[in-house]
Amino acid sequence: MAKFKLDEIDHQILDMLIDNTRIPFTDIAKKLLISAGTVHVRVKKMEEAGIIKGSSLTLDYKKLGYSFIAYVGVFLQNTSQTKFVLERISEIPYVTVAHITTGKFNIFCKIRAKDTMHAKEIIFMLDDIDGVYRTETMISLEESINDKKRLMHTIFNEL
Repeated sequence: MAKFKLDEIDHQILDMLIDNTRIPFTDIAKKLLISAGTVHVRVKKMEEAGIIKGSSLTLDYKKLGYSFIAYVGVFLQNTSQTKFVLERISEIPYVTVAHITTGKFNIFCKIRAKDTMHAKEIIFMLDDIDGVYRTETMISLEESINDKKRLMHTIFNEL
């Protein structure tokens, strides 16, 4: 598959979409002094190339009562149980991210909870899954960096 070439206009469009996925193409066009049709065509091409995959909504979990974040490393009895354990983990709605990893843990999860008692319940749910040997938890005190733009700008500069 040929590498899709992005130009400065594409970079600027992506920059604005990262800030607000719901920004109207007409607003992007006005800021970049191009037509809304041009924005639409460029976004469509980036979607077809797989550079843009859907769009996302950012929720303020604190305002919803889920301000507690923890990361849980999961140790398995056997790595052959990975698929089964991941299927069980996916049934726990408070586990928002799970990665198969190398190193210390077999699986690494991010959980969101209401408070420490709720987090304990979630961790016990993970511990109770057949095939889980043990877990190790790290509590997030504060999310200090969550910046999609820095990486995007670095990638653009490397192209």
